[in-house]
Parts: sequence; structure tokens; C-alpha cells
Amino acid sequence: MDKINLQEKLDLFDEHWKPKIVGELNGQQVRLAKFKGEFVWHKHEAADELFMVINGSFEMQFRDRIVTVEKGEFIIVPHGVEHCPRAAEEVHVMLFEPADTLNTGDAESDRVVTDPERL
Repeated sequence: MDKINLQEKLDLFDEHWKPKIVGELNGQQVRLAKFKGEFVWHKHEAADELFMVINGSFEMQFRDRIVTVEKGEFIIVPHGVEHCPRAAEEVHVMLFEPADTLNTGDAESDRVVTDPERL
């Protein structure tokens, strides 16, 4: 039951698109990630995902629209919805998703993280 300081955890890593586990609850993981550039188009058949911006902003691309998510805002991507995060500048994001969720969902990519590091 220790508190977590998000900035301290974010200061521990520099790489982009490699989520780190900072907490777990009810079968869900709380992950921190840094985004820069464009990720891969993908979907999660059985998992909803929540992306909350800690610092910066990013665009969540959907096939029919783009949603800009700013500091202090979050977006929930429902399961089965194809999406692709994109950030012109580095953004810090907190994610809530089931523990077995792959960051690349159904997409085969060299960016897949099968066993996220715990901070």
C-alpha cells in the first residue's frame, strides 16, 4: 500500500513505446509509457484500454477520425476498435488495461512488449 509518484517513475526510463508496470488492481495493470512518433495500427479483441495524458499531448487515430488528448485528459478505446496513437513530441501516458494485454494487440510488430518491466 505504498503511494506511487508518477514523475519519479517516468524519470526511470527514456525509451518510447515500451510500457512499464507501476501497479495492479482487479486483474488490470497500471502502466506508464512515453510516446513519440507513430505507433502501429491495431486492436484488442477483448480488452478496453484507457490512455491518460500526464505530460504533453497525442493524437489517437481511428479509421474515421482523430482525437487529440491533452494533459489531464483521458480516452478509453473500446475493445475491437482499431486505433493508432501518434505524438509529434514526446508525451507521457498512463494506461489501464488487463494484465495480459499486448501493447500491439492483434498487430505483428517489432514494437511488441510481451513482458513489461515493473518499476
